[in-house]
Amino acid sequence: MPATRPRVCLLHTVTALPTLFEQLVRELAPGVDTYHVVDESLLNDTVALGPLPRTAARLASYVIGAQTAGADAVLVTCSSVGPFAEAARPLVDIPVLRVDEPMASQAVRRGPRIAVLATLDSTLRPTADLVRRHAARTGTDVTVTTTTCPGAYQARTSGDPDRHDELIAAEAVRLAADHDVLVLAQASMATVVDRLSAGRITVPVLSSPRGGAAQLAGVTAREERV
Repeated sequence: MPATRPRVCLLHTVTALPTLFEQLVRELAPGVDTYHVVDESLLNDTVALGPLPRTAARLASYVIGAQTAGADAVLVTCSSVGPFAEAARPLVDIPVLRVDEPMASQAVRRGPRIAVLATLDSTLRPTADLVRRHAARTGTDVTVTTTTCPGAYQARTSGDPDRHDELIAAEAVRLAADHDVLVLAQASMATVVDRLSAGRITVPVLSSPRGGAAQLAGVTAREERV
C-alpha cells in the first residue's frame, strides 16, 4: 500500500496569503498536501477589539475542524492570532504551528540587540512576546526594541501605499543601525525592505513566511484518519 502524504491545513487571516504560502510549501515542503482556510474577521476583530476569548474560540474551532477533516497539522500564518494557535494546541492531537516561531528562534540566536518592526500593535506585541519567551527558554540575555512605525498603517488604509513603504523603509534603516537583527512582524514588510539599495541595512532581516512554511517539511502522516 503506497505511503499516505501528510495533509496540512493553512489557516490565514488575509486573502492574499494562500497563493504566497502555496508557492513556499511547494518549494520547502514538497512532500505535503495542503488546503487553505481564510477568515479575515479573525484579524479584523483582533485589530479592532483586542485579543478576545471569542476570537480565540473561533480559531480553536478551525483547528478542531482541521483534525476532523483528516489534517496532520495546522499552520496559522497570522502573527496577530499566534497566541490563539498556542491556546488551541491542547484541544487536538496534531501539531498546531505558529508561522513566526522559527523567526523568533533565529532572532534570539542572532541577537542580543533585537528590533521588532510592525505597523499594528496587534501584531507587534505577540511577536515581541514570542521573541522574549524564546530567549527566556534558552537562557539568552536579549534586549528587544519595538516600534509600530508611526503613520504607516494610516497611510496604507488611506490609499497611499508609497507613503506606507517610505515610512517602513526609513524606520527599518533607523532600527537596523543600532541593533544586531531586525525582525519584521508583518510579512508584507519584507518586499519593502528587499527593495532598499545595497548597504543601507547591514544586519540580518528576518520575516516569517519562509521559516513558517519550512516547518511543514517535518510533518508526517498519521496512520489513521478520523
